[in-house]
Amino acid sequence: MSRPPAASSTLAGRYEALRARIARAGGQGVAVVAVTKALGPWAVDAAAACGIRDIGENYAQECVAKLADASATPLPRVHFIGRLQRNKVKMLTGHVDVWQTVDRVGLTREIGRRAPGAEVMIQVNISGEESKAGCAPADAEALVSAASDAGLRPVGLMGIGPLGPPESARAGFRQLRGLVDSFGLPHCSMGMTDDLEVAVAEGATMVRVGRSLFGERPRRGLRGVSQYEASARDR
Repeated sequence: MSRPPAASSTLAGRYEALRARIARAGGQGVAVVAVTKALGPWAVDAAAACGIRDIGENYAQECVAKLADASATPLPRVHFIGRLQRNKVKMLTGHVDVWQTVDRVGLTREIGRRAPGAEVMIQVNISGEESKAGCAPADAEALVSAASDAGLRPVGLMGIGPLGPPESARAGFRQLRGLVDSFGLPHCSMGMTDDLEVAVAEGATMVRVGRSLFGERPRRGLRGVSQYEASARDR
């Protein structure tokens, strides 16, 4: 396994501490998606070695390159959690297990064409912030139906809390969980490092966490990409 010793040696302890946070918040059986964006293949391998079953990636080309260099067997399940362009679906097909950021009908059709039967989650904009992706809450049910019509398996909804104190995310998380229940879906993906306690208290079944596990990510350079992303894109 190729990995930075200082980071990998602490991952198991950080994961244990994270599970304790989730338990204190009342979470039972909440899945952890370890966000490995901007980190090298070592992060995928180290996560797998710690028993983490799910990882999250944000960038298509980086994701494909990283998985090719990872050595874990089997690999964790890969969730795509970044903004998704239709022209990246073909590249990601065969690498992504759960598409978490489906937010428009055209995207459901493209994934259905490239990866029939794939698990998808509908991203809902629960903060009302224009900077965040996701469909309007009122459109979520129609998108769930569109995903089914495209031959996909809608397994849940995904949302991102607003910027600000964790408590400011509570109303949106509660709304998302209500939609999940009304549609009869099994999963509610919400909560990250700073607001996961609120998300778990409001019924998250899945949290997406990077910083609490891996520490601060590499800074992004002049081109807006990390050193690992830059090397992946040049391959």
